[in-house]
Amino acid sequence: MAKRDYYEVLGVSKSVNEADLKKAYRRLAMKHHPDRNPDDAEAESRFKEVKEAYAILSDAEKRAAYDQFGHAAFEGGMGGGAGGGFGGAGAGGFGDIFGDMFGDIFGGGGGRQRQRRGADLRYNLELSLEDAVRGTEVNITVPRMSNCKTCSGSGAKPGSSPKQCGTCHGQGQVRIQQGFFSVQQACPQCQGKGTVVSDPCVDCHGQGRVKENKKLSVKIPAGVDEGDQIRLSGEGESAGSGGVNGDLYVSVSLKKHEIFTREGVDLHCTVPISYATLALGGELEVPTLEGRAKLKVPAGTQSGKLFRLRGKGVKNVRNAGFVGDLYCEVVVETPVNLTKRQKELLQEFEETIHAGGSKHSPKENSWADKIKSFFDDLVT
Repeated sequence: MAKRDYYEVLGVSKSVNEADLKKAYRRLAMKHHPDRNPDDAEAESRFKEVKEAYAILSDAEKRAAYDQFGHAAFEGGMGGGAGGGFGGAGAGGFGDIFGDMFGDIFGGGGGRQRQRRGADLRYNLELSLEDAVRGTEVNITVPRMSNCKTCSGSGAKPGSSPKQCGTCHGQGQVRIQQGFFSVQQACPQCQGKGTVVSDPCVDCHGQGRVKENKKLSVKIPAGVDEGDQIRLSGEGESAGSGGVNGDLYVSVSLKKHEIFTREGVDLHCTVPISYATLALGGELEVPTLEGRAKLKVPAGTQSGKLFRLRGKGVKNVRNAGFVGDLYCEVVVETPVNLTKRQKELLQEFEETIHAGGSKHSPKENSWADKIKSFFDDLVT
């Protein structure tokens, strides 16, 4: 019988994150575990199916291969052994489930020692709108814990080496009985390393790591937006000898721009315009990130009108072939500091406008009619 889709087995979507994936696995594993369903062959089969699906999807490399090739990526037994057996706590018993559930807290993981991994770091990078839109390359300095160069991360003085931990016998973990359950946790003597240092390095004092300011060059792709993150693999903190570095996440924020505001791939700006230009029509020069552009304003344009300039926005960071638009809102600017003659001309103009009635001011007259009707209804 053909295998079911692993995502379907766990009841999750293909975009599920690590935390929700683990949550779904724990729930189903507890539900179908043979210790809770004795003599139930269907539950045992379902439990194996759940464990196999989680073993593949919880591993980043295996998950990527599965997403691309499906079950064919593991033909030949690569994924077939993920389900495990049921011969005792070390092979699918209750202790194994709780080892998986509490592994993040106690450092264990179902009886298997996991490779230690350094902490991930975050760096907040503030960019100008221009740099975010066009892309750039920036140099940053990141404070982090790195492998000690004197002892190569071992923590031991050059010429000596760490010794096997006598408490965990090099396993890095110890098993603790908690009532009915047996739970593994990191060895308190060696903190999960499996070794102890008797003659420590003088530079790192036996820690295997030292503080450093790492200089990095970061390429910023065109179109990044507020909140986007750029992942630099292996540029996080060191885990010491035998471990792997964490990752560095460069989090982007945008400086406030004097002219433009950004909404996704679109840009917006407000263009002040004279009353005469709105009434008579004309041509405006407006700014874009590529230079100046001409905007034709038809006669009789109302204040607040939005004009769209296609393709003058931002390139989509995930689809370089798609570019947003620029929206220019024209807003009438009321003249100030008028001379006596200018006031007289405006007064004459206002009188001629009102003499024309709704011909010149259809919205104003319509508004006046609505106000009159409103008050007439109140009286009646």
